[in-house]
Amino acid sequence: MKPITKTILWLTLFSIAMGYLETSVVVYLRKLYYPEGFKFPLIPVTRDIATTEFWREAATIIMLIGAGVMSGRNPLQRFVFFLYSFAIWDIFYYVFLKVLLNWPESLFTWDILFLIPVPWVGPVIAPCLVSLSMILFTLVVVYFQEKGKKVFVNFHEWLLLIFGSITAIVSFMWDYIIYVSNYGDDIGVWTLSSNQNMFDEVRKYVPDHFNWGLFSVGQGLILISVFSICWRYKKQK
Repeated sequence: MKPITKTILWLTLFSIAMGYLETSVVVYLRKLYYPEGFKFPLIPVTRDIATTEFWREAATIIMLIGAGVMSGRNPLQRFVFFLYSFAIWDIFYYVFLKVLLNWPESLFTWDILFLIPVPWVGPVIAPCLVSLSMILFTLVVVYFQEKGKKVFVNFHEWLLLIFGSITAIVSFMWDYIIYVSNYGDDIGVWTLSSNQNMFDEVRKYVPDHFNWGLFSVGQGLILISVFSICWRYKKQK
């Protein structure tokens, strides 16, 4: 087995295990707060639980970054290995939720993805598509590096990746932004410095519309960048 194959195999196993660990915590939380099954609007939780959850998520990201840094042989490979770990972790998080809780009902079931600076929401398929893009990016970089090429991402490709990522992120925030614009006098944006219980401000918020157009633009920019990298190195002899 080639060293790179062994590295990717262990990185995959680690990320799947991390996905199960994340799922197990969510199973406990849903049993406590959503005994009849998860649904919007979100149920307020106390500030100590909110703080614990925030730092748990931060610790998870640090571990995934660490896996990428320890596995990669150069800066770009470390970065894409982090993305790969994140993607596998995210996909298997949903796989294990389906196995353990029979949730989500479908790939278009709404989920809450993140909370800072505002809630990120979207159908389950959307973050899974982002994860698949991360995996593709990783495979392209590793493939050409193993061919002996000094792979780099040029300025224009970085711009596409950055703006594509920002656009995709905004698409996850879009529905909540519209909600705030319509009911802004009655709600605020939760922060860790707030004295209120987490989700108090969004106790009436039920996602209504995912901005697929904005998400598609973001994903499109990311994929154009990845294919640009692939095309550049494929042309080289």
